[in-house]
Amino acid sequence: MHENRKHRGILLYEWLLEQAKKSGILGGSAFRAIAGFGRHGVLHEQHFFELAGDLTVEVEFLLTESQAGALFEKLEEERVRVVYASTPAEFGMTQGDDK
Repeated sequence: MHENRKHRGILLYEWLLEQAKKSGILGGSAFRAIAGFGRHGVLHEQHFFELAGDLTVEVEFLLTESQAGALFEKLEEERVRVVYASTPAEFGMTQGDDK
C-alpha cells in the first residue's frame, strides 16, 4: 500500500498492525520501500525534498492459518482492498538470553 493511504482516518499500515494486535497476533512489522513500481509501471523513489506518501509500505505478520483467516475476514468486513502474498512458513524462537 502507499504509505499515505488511510482507513478510518489513520494510516492503513497502522490500522492493520492495530487490528492484528487486537486479534491476538503476537507480532507484525511495517517496512517502507526506498523505490519501486506497481501495476502501472511508474517508478517511485524518494528524493530528499519530494513529497512523502508516494512509496510503498509492506506489512508483514507471521501467523497461523486461523489467524490469517480472521485477519482476511476483518479486511472483507471493512472493505479494505490490499495486495497480499501468503506462503507456508515454520516459525519459532530459539532459547537464549533476553537482553
